[in-house]
Amino acid sequence: MRTKEVEINDYDQMDTTTFIDASKPLGLADLNIRLPEEGPTKVVSIRLPTNLLNQIKAFSTNNDIPYQAYIKYLLSQGIKRDK
Repeated sequence: MRTKEVEINDYDQMDTTTFIDASKPLGLADLNIRLPEEGPTKVVSIRLPTNLLNQIKAFSTNNDIPYQAYIKYLLSQGIKRDK
């Protein structure tokens, strides 16, 4: 444990920027780091005003679209419009 503390103190005192070669950037694979695989979708929780959610459900029901699919559609259209 003592050697870890000495190493940490040494690195705190040294200029470690000379250890990095900016002309050869490293990726995560070069450092033997793997990120966990992510699925195609994620579950999120969002609070909506009750009136807004009721309007979304009513509109989606009238158009025979599941309301969650309609929310995804609205979000994607908003992102496309804002780009």
